[in-house]
Amino acid sequence: MTSGPAAAARCRGGLRRSAEVKGKEANRDLVLAVTLALWALAAWLLYPLIRLDRVDMSNVIPYLYRAALGLTLLIIFLGKTLFDLIFPWVHGKKLPILNSLLLTLYALGLGGGIIFMIIRIAILYLKSRQPGVPF
Repeated sequence: MTSGPAAAARCRGGLRRSAEVKGKEANRDLVLAVTLALWALAAWLLYPLIRLDRVDMSNVIPYLYRAALGLTLLIIFLGKTLFDLIFPWVHGKKLPILNSLLLTLYALGLGGGIIFMIIRIAILYLKSRQPGVPF
């Protein structure tokens, strides 16, 4: 073993790298927590729309705002997923085949969910329309 300034510099470099790794892991955990919280928020916003059979026109505005905010979150998730899929050089490495396949399935699922929610809003609107001429 050697001692002296060179050994101390190597030791400090190792400590610095381990601190950087811990910082990246903490950042990854924060991103995961925020993503899961946003998914929970989107599910909470869109849940009444899935279970709703009839719309009472007196309280349609809160449902409209909730559905619009929930769909906005889903569209943001879809955009982020497509960006991660189409521009893999942001990560600084080539995207593995399995990762790109899973991202593609996730994007297709999100797109299907967005289309389902839009169709559900249209169906509920058509069901709740009053028969007759409005004027």
